[in-house]
Amino acid sequence: MSRLDVFINRMVSQRACLDYAVDATKGMTGPVFELGLGNGRTFDHMREKMPERQIFVFEREVASNPASTPTEDQTILGDVRDTLPAALERFGPTAHLIHADLGGHNLEKNDAFARLISPLVEPLLAPGGLMVSSDQMYFDDLREIDLPADAVPGRCFIYQR
Repeated sequence: MSRLDVFINRMVSQRACLDYAVDATKGMTGPVFELGLGNGRTFDHMREKMPERQIFVFEREVASNPASTPTEDQTILGDVRDTLPAALERFGPTAHLIHADLGGHNLEKNDAFARLISPLVEPLLAPGGLMVSSDQMYFDDLREIDLPADAVPGRCFIYQR
């Protein structure tokens, strides 16, 4: 499979999983967390799909497209190894949707990073909340759920508390 096909599968799966999670968490209160801003495409998509919800973006340094850059009060800057524990102190286990797209092109490094941050992400999720990730995560108390029909297996993962 070409790199272009892999990228397309990832984008199609990411949109399908995010749309599923937005619908599945309607009516829940609490913040939405976007872990990794990048160019801001998924933040922009979530902002469009959930204009009534409070979305916080965790990023080391903002370098997104100006059209998809969060406001300063929506942005939590720093290394997620520091900012996720601080977010737990600030918000408690209240996030009803967390999206993570933190990996790069090195699958071994992505997996090691997923193992590192999984225990930092897990306590932030509210009961019934969903975690959508581009990488497999490693949770003790969240269960992986089936993907929507239009998602490509292995390109996105959904977990629920």
